[in-house]
Amino acid sequence: MPVFNIKNSLDVGATSIPFDDPAIVNFLGDIDSQYISAKEALENSDIYSAIFQLSGDLATAYLTAGKRRWQKMIDAPSATTNKHSFWQAVFAQLLLGGEAFIYRWRNVNGIDVRWEYLRPSQVSAFLLNDGTGLTYNVTFDEPGIGVINNIPQNDMLHFRLLSKTGGMTGVSPLKALTQEFNIKKSSNKLTLTALKQAIVSPGILKMSKGGLLNWKQKAARSKEFMRQAQASNNGPIVIDDLEDYKPLEIKSDVAKLLAQSDWTGTQIAKVFGIPNSYLNGQGDQQSSIDQIKGMYANALSRYMESVTSELSNKLSTTVTVNLRPALDPLQDGYASTLANLVKNGVIAHNQATFLLQETGYFPETLPDAEKSKLLSLKGGEQQNEDPDQGTDCR
Repeated sequence: MPVFNIKNSLDVGATSIPFDDPAIVNFLGDIDSQYISAKEALENSDIYSAIFQLSGDLATAYLTAGKRRWQKMIDAPSATTNKHSFWQAVFAQLLLGGEAFIYRWRNVNGIDVRWEYLRPSQVSAFLLNDGTGLTYNVTFDEPGIGVINNIPQNDMLHFRLLSKTGGMTGVSPLKALTQEFNIKKSSNKLTLTALKQAIVSPGILKMSKGGLLNWKQKAARSKEFMRQAQASNNGPIVIDDLEDYKPLEIKSDVAKLLAQSDWTGTQIAKVFGIPNSYLNGQGDQQSSIDQIKGMYANALSRYMESVTSELSNKLSTTVTVNLRPALDPLQDGYASTLANLVKNGVIAHNQATFLLQETGYFPETLPDAEKSKLLSLKGGEQQNEDPDQGTDCR
């Protein structure tokens, strides 16, 4: 019986690289030198903030399927996690890698029982010889399942962003940030080097006519001067005619050096299509809050369209999305809009109340409004509601 010695690593020279190491891509074939891993990207605070906000808001939006059984799958897709965590992981992977995969586990009757999120490293896509579709080879984490080859495309939910292959595969937005990452690394290195080599001192003590002093004598005089300053209890410093002390001023060059490392936030916001204010809290000060929210809503709509289109295609039903829970979680903006519609006579009061009850802004058991009596006051008179008591004049 033959014995096979299978290693889970690649030997390169004297170094053994595990197959789960991100660096393995540098040794497998002709890999693009401009590759940026998701692990490296999430170490950048601006990218982490953009991915966390976008994926969280996309997962908060409500997906509605035209058929009840598909609605149940969308609302409870996984057996190992909740709805929000599952969809946030899918959207985060879509934003980082330009692609996201979900495998549809089915029973013997072909009915979906659960969905499983797959990492891109687990999936390999292939075009059929006749070009009529795609097949997938998937390596599952479960040892009892292992590798499944030639999975038909109907069993796989494959979400893509921008594609260079006619929509078969997606392109990662991180590729557009390659130069920014290189500049960011150089800027961080320059900043750290400048801060390490900077001389921190409260001032300069100059010996005017003291002759040539060696470094030990200068250091001793410096310590003695600092002890004198501390012993004076914030009082004036007394020096003789042979010494001259000048305090150092903090120059703006250090602040400029630290501020130059923040410019990549604007580039990251541009790549992901969101307002810059969502990353650094500033952005264009001339833009109103409604304009910023509108730009952010457009960005969410663009990303969500890639998901609803794939779901509608693979599930053979119409899947729509409601972005209001993500854009207006407190429903105050929605209530204000309905109030304006009632004020302008577009809808009635009871219709606005019904719409707000549907969103949960008002409880369903909200009692009907009571009609109050209008009191007509003349001058300083106040009309009493009880006719038997007459009129009380004050």
